[in-house]
Amino acid sequence: MTNQRRFTQTAVARALSLLLGGTVVTPVLAQQANNSDTSQVEVIQVKGLRSSMQAATAIKKESIGVVDAISAEDIGKFPDTNLAESLQRITGVSISRTNGEGAEVTVRGFGGDNNMVTLNGRTMPSATTYAAGSGADGTTRGGSARAFDFSNLASESISGVEVYKTSKANIATGGIGATLNIKTARPLDSDQDVASIGVKAAHDTTNRTGDDVTPEISGIFSKVTADDTFGVSLSASHQERDSGYTGATVNDWQVAYWDDIADLDRSWNNTSTEVINAPSQGQLYARPNDIRYAFSNTERERDNAQLTLQYRPKENFTVTADYTFAENEIAEHRGEVGNWMQTGSNTKIVEFDNNIVKTPTYIKEVYSGAVDEGYEQQWREQTNTLKSAGLNLDYDVNDELTLKLDAHDSSMFSRGTGPRNSGELAVGLGAPIVTSREWFWGADLPTYLNVYDDTVPGKGANANGMVDSGDVGSSIARIRNASQRSDITQVKFDGRYALDAGYFDFGIEARNMESRSMQTAGNNIALGNWNVGNPGEFGDLIQPFDVPGEFDDYTAKPGGYGFTADPRALYEAALGLYSGIPTASESTLSFDNIVKEDTRAAYFQVALQGELGKMPFDVLTGLRYEETKTESSSLVSKVYFQWEDNNDIVSYVDGSVPAAPFTANNKYDYLLPSLDVTLHLSDDLISRFSFSKTLARAGLGSLGVSASNFGGGGGSTLFGAQPTANASNPGLLPLESSNYDLSLEWYYKDDSYAAIGLFQKDVINFIGSRQVDQPLLGIQDVTSGPRALAAVEDLRAGGYPIDDTYLYAMMVFNEYRSHPDMIAQYGNNPQFTGSQAQIDFLANHAGFDLRATADDPEVVFRTSTPDNNRSAKIYGAELAMQHFFGESGFGVQANYTIVRGDVGFDVAADPSQSQFALVGLSDTANLVGIYENGDWQARLAWNWRDEYLAEVNKGGSNNPRFEEAYWQIDASVSYAVNERLTVSFEGLNLTGEDSRSHARNEAMMWYLTDLDARYQIGMRYSF
Repeated sequence: MTNQRRFTQTAVARALSLLLGGTVVTPVLAQQANNSDTSQVEVIQVKGLRSSMQAATAIKKESIGVVDAISAEDIGKFPDTNLAESLQRITGVSISRTNGEGAEVTVRGFGGDNNMVTLNGRTMPSATTYAAGSGADGTTRGGSARAFDFSNLASESISGVEVYKTSKANIATGGIGATLNIKTARPLDSDQDVASIGVKAAHDTTNRTGDDVTPEISGIFSKVTADDTFGVSLSASHQERDSGYTGATVNDWQVAYWDDIADLDRSWNNTSTEVINAPSQGQLYARPNDIRYAFSNTERERDNAQLTLQYRPKENFTVTADYTFAENEIAEHRGEVGNWMQTGSNTKIVEFDNNIVKTPTYIKEVYSGAVDEGYEQQWREQTNTLKSAGLNLDYDVNDELTLKLDAHDSSMFSRGTGPRNSGELAVGLGAPIVTSREWFWGADLPTYLNVYDDTVPGKGANANGMVDSGDVGSSIARIRNASQRSDITQVKFDGRYALDAGYFDFGIEARNMESRSMQTAGNNIALGNWNVGNPGEFGDLIQPFDVPGEFDDYTAKPGGYGFTADPRALYEAALGLYSGIPTASESTLSFDNIVKEDTRAAYFQVALQGELGKMPFDVLTGLRYEETKTESSSLVSKVYFQWEDNNDIVSYVDGSVPAAPFTANNKYDYLLPSLDVTLHLSDDLISRFSFSKTLARAGLGSLGVSASNFGGGGGSTLFGAQPTANASNPGLLPLESSNYDLSLEWYYKDDSYAAIGLFQKDVINFIGSRQVDQPLLGIQDVTSGPRALAAVEDLRAGGYPIDDTYLYAMMVFNEYRSHPDMIAQYGNNPQFTGSQAQIDFLANHAGFDLRATADDPEVVFRTSTPDNNRSAKIYGAELAMQHFFGESGFGVQANYTIVRGDVGFDVAADPSQSQFALVGLSDTANLVGIYENGDWQARLAWNWRDEYLAEVNKGGSNNPRFEEAYWQIDASVSYAVNERLTVSFEGLNLTGEDSRSHARNEAMMWYLTDLDARYQIGMRYSF
């Protein structure tokens, strides 16, 4: 019998064994692992944060290609509570945030849809909807996502994350930026039993209505039998977070060329308007649709669990079965204060700045009667559920041959779970008592001043000289829902044959993915209608709320008003006030798209080692073949436009006409080579060169066979309004990238290194947007045609202004001149007077909306269609260092990434033309100070991301969305009371940094979010 010595694995040993199990290590180490007697290897005891960084450094050093990693310092002790916030500290990785929390990652300029996320090497499904895709703010999502949202996963059961920046033949395609592999603990990787429980108390300083302190609890249990034949591990966590924010947004920016002020085809066509610092003839200028202040109060509960069973009947054969569950439940109450521009004859003063695209700094409107200020209330509920079941067989046939079979079935389901079958229930409120408005633009937060008068005749307000709930009534309600469900079934067979100086890998894979995205019609539900016909109807359900005063870091003009109300209670009351309104979201869908992808792959790769002038080198080269068949299908519904007020042209789905199915198929295959060369210039100095070809598949929303997002243009097409729509393209091919990497790395200590790397990605088949002006689905234009032209002539004859307000009023008057309600109001021979009272009556009276007739022309939509018509080059450099100062306990980690591209956005381009530009490109930097001495650990981290282009062709004028530069400081401190008990403190966004985005210049704000810090105190006890 052979006597074996067993050594207890330390934290770093466990981290290494967990992480390196999925990493392609150098052939030298692979050969040593096959030939050496591992029973004689003694592991040095290294604990704590420094040990996790040392483990990650070892992974980076020993891997072939460019690989970065984060490892847990111990099971249940990942560095951050959010995986995305940990990943942002890796060189070249940046994140996007939702409500101040990390959500999706960008790697070397490529966003979430172009990165592959795997769990223990398995491709994970993605599904993201929120607020039914309503578009009310920057957080709404309508489904069709490929990007994995890391906020759905807790970090306590994660042992590490690997970021493969260069590809290999055995890595599944889908990530041009990187493949990110999340690793979880497996019981037989350790010969120790583990049991621990952690609790935290979290305080988010942005919270307004929830609990100031919310709980988090997590636990992990791992048990191995004495003979190492059976192991079981169970991890679980529950987290609650109550938070809020105050923000501002602009619905859209209209961009046009300045021309004759009396021309109808322009945004301001009132000859009496005073224009200060006017644009030159033919110069681009911008007009905002509105300014909205918003508040949000959110409650979130997140539950995660993973069960892993392992059986090793023989030393060379291991069976692993696992099940992963994650569920994220979100409830949000959001409210707005909205001030829309009326334009036309209402505009009295406009003053412009000196930007290339001239933007107003001041606007004043005066109304002949009064218009409303909006206070829409939204209730959002969402549930995201991930389920994954897998089986893995690992068989060491002999000393040379290892075979693995891995299979899993995983699903991700994101859906609205709110009242009345909704993802968002919105009830529009307003006070129709604003007699004039002033807007002040140019500052970070645009502001406004209104003049209110609740005694204006015919408005129904309570005339008490105060702005209060008696002046507030309903307008339009909406009940929307959306969902996305993605399912992946994947089977992989892998083999490795050890050679004298390397190894040979081979494998085959079958992966089937199906994703279904759908959204309910969400048609407008007329309550008090657009002009707020019944102020005071909700009584005490509406309470005053000083939304402008809720900004902490910005100053609004004094005197603004706001209100808050529970939308659920408002709609319940509305059911008793307005007969016939829906009791739940419609069964008719605005879209219903299914995308199926069946992929078959085979690969091989060879790793060899040798020497070049006494310098060891390693080469890994391989080839991957993939064939993918896609099937896209959509149910297409009949759509029509209804004109409901001057700038409210709303699309509706006609539920009386059954939706028709359309299907399209596509097929493509690729041969993807890869080459990694590592040259050991010395024991500590390593140089690397890598080349590979990688793929990233088109977004699921682009692969349908339908048209969607019909926009009415905000006015009559006679006056230049441009209806818009999006159309899909099921024939899209994947993006194909040729990747080059060159790096030099100096590992002068086990836990310290310095590295510099250069990279370039030449991408073809980039998806641009081809714009076509075309009719769609037979939709007719209610704002033009014979009725509209006749109304224009009637206005001219009467000497009335010719704008959207008067055109709509005249068309309604002509249409309903003989209606009994018109005769009851104005007598047997009604006359058009153009008074404010009459315009309000025509706009607000139930049933007086306009729909197209057979004589109206078809709408010509400016249709954005995705197309593989672009190529681009992305290149940059990564600089990183990590250093610990001897045994002082102090250390520092720093990195800087430069990312550049050869295609940017031209802010002075024609607003009628869509643009292709590279999104997500920005420089990023991290500076982390570390202290670890005895029982104390501390970390202070600064993360910065420069301004970047986040979106193109947004809104009716094809505007960009630039996310402005953002930095954040986080800190954590922990103290080991004894070997079993550790207490900790964490602070995130300590200085309360805010986020902001803009369009063609900084004065054209899109979104602003006023954020603040959040804190956590906790303890973990190991049994």
